[in-house]
Amino acid sequence: MSRPLASAVSRTEIEPSLGPPSEAPPSRTLWQHLQALGGDGANLRLVVLIIALLAVFGAILGQRLFSAASLQSMAYQLPELGLLSLAMMVTLLSGGINLAVIATANLCALTIAFILTRFVPGTEGLTWGLWQVVALASGFAVATLIGMLNGFIIAYLRVSPILTTLGTMTLVKGISIGATRGNVISGFPDSIVFIGNGAVLGIPVALLVFAAVALPLAVVLGRTPLGTAIYMIGSNEKATRFSGIDTRRVILKVYVLSSLLAAVAAVVMMARFNSANASYGESYLLVTILAAVLGGINPMGGFGKVGGLVLSLIMLQIISSAFNLLNFSPFLTLALWGGILIAVAGATQLKHRLMGR
Repeated sequence: MSRPLASAVSRTEIEPSLGPPSEAPPSRTLWQHLQALGGDGANLRLVVLIIALLAVFGAILGQRLFSAASLQSMAYQLPELGLLSLAMMVTLLSGGINLAVIATANLCALTIAFILTRFVPGTEGLTWGLWQVVALASGFAVATLIGMLNGFIIAYLRVSPILTTLGTMTLVKGISIGATRGNVISGFPDSIVFIGNGAVLGIPVALLVFAAVALPLAVVLGRTPLGTAIYMIGSNEKATRFSGIDTRRVILKVYVLSSLLAAVAAVVMMARFNSANASYGESYLLVTILAAVLGGINPMGGFGKVGGLVLSLIMLQIISSAFNLLNFSPFLTLALWGGILIAVAGATQLKHRLMGR
């Protein structure tokens, strides 16, 4: 007797709420497309800022900024910072942070460099190529171990991400300096150096590597259950856990992924400089966080896209290259980046308060 009543309620109350079946969804505007890529209009603001910077610096520097040499220099410099920023981004999305990205990259680079300089010289043919594969695999194995250590402590021991990665940063850097006594390891095979300095059809190989990493990462974050879980954990970890998702396993994967991205950056860095050292790229740590926040990634987690990060990297690279052409001190550039980070973080919080969030 209750079934006809339930079906009647379903027809009269549920069906009308669905609206006319023939009603087509409204077309999306350019602003909405940009919001979909970067969120909250972040991409549109970055595009406007990039255009404004190009106009200002172009008026000051003229063709020097847009010369082939200048553009090529930007294309070679952006990938290493971009890869490190991606490594930072995935942890920020989960509501964490990875202060050990630079130290991880340097230890991976030193591991690869040690094998390349110790076992590759004097070999030929298949053995020559095999040792290079072993070297790269060893570097990524080190990155995996560091990521698992970070992920286990954060996810299973419930230690704060900032304290955990600060500790592993100090640990890993200490190992790097102790093993090499602070010395540089240099002199790699041409095939490795080509990754950082070569070009294919005029496009730097390092930039192709960055694209080959950034595009799949964007798909993973936006189109897979793992990406959805990362965003959910960043928004509300407790609610995500109650929904049936193993948050500890996801967080472990996040930090392993972050370390593997740092290892890719290590390969690009050591190839570009044809050397590895425990102290390379230390100033990049601030910039990776800046690039992520400037690109629309919420430092508290749960929001942001790869597209916004890429635009922020382009903007920061334009500023860096322009300051270099103007012969400004690199410390001034670093100070400006720090000021931008404070301004962006402050503006974000002010906006949320005004909107009552």
